[in-house]
Amino acid sequence: VSGHEEDNIIPETYIDYEENPREYSLNTLQTVVRVHTRVSDLYNNPYSQLEEQLRLSIESIKERQEWELINNKKFGLLAAVNPAYRISARYGSPTPDDLDELLSLVWKEPAFFIAHPRAIAAFERECTWRGVPPVTTDLFGTKVILWRGVPLIPSDKVEVEGQYLTGRGVGTTKIILVRTGEQNQGVIGLHQSGIPGEIAPSLSARLMGLDKFGVAAYLLTKYFSLAALTDDAIAVLENVEVGYYHDYQHRNAVEK
Repeated sequence: VSGHEEDNIIPETYIDYEENPREYSLNTLQTVVRVHTRVSDLYNNPYSQLEEQLRLSIESIKERQEWELINNKKFGLLAAVNPAYRISARYGSPTPDDLDELLSLVWKEPAFFIAHPRAIAAFERECTWRGVPPVTTDLFGTKVILWRGVPLIPSDKVEVEGQYLTGRGVGTTKIILVRTGEQNQGVIGLHQSGIPGEIAPSLSARLMGLDKFGVAAYLLTKYFSLAALTDDAIAVLENVEVGYYHDYQHRNAVEK
């Protein structure tokens, strides 16, 4: 109650909560790396063959993890978007107006956009056409562009649909905008630390044994998932065309 007089009864309330909230189980990625003991014994200079084999396998696991975090049907970013936070590109190609519309949905401390490199290139073409080139900044040692101060992070795991059917490099994709962090009620990553054989957070490597040929087998396991704490933590721009190019020569002729 607000602005009440004295001796008025103050209304009562309670905090609503879900009696059966959703449970998030960690997704598992596993692979077996086999290295012959002869190779690991004799060919360890200048690089350890075992460490290099594990490193390459771990990089492959991380690539797959990135795809799962975006596209998994159960817990991926695209699957977690509320229907009210899905919008379509107005004219096909991603325009500054489209990204502004996304920012109007995730307006509380947006962290970054995620888009296929071809979608980012299409957005830059639209910005160039309008004479408003986006600002470039250095993020983790890599040059990325900003729109309204929010970085556009490239990821080829955001799929482009139809580009291989036409054979001309065209197709449609999506652009995702997320807010991150538990304190911001955004998207958070889930993992389990302290697992047996852990070599990185939630990543373990364990020796499975030797076979009769002297080949050592190592089991690599990665546990991960993510959760969107609120509906307005994610928004997505759909039906983004990546194969449209402007005819600058025609525009110059019209301007003259």
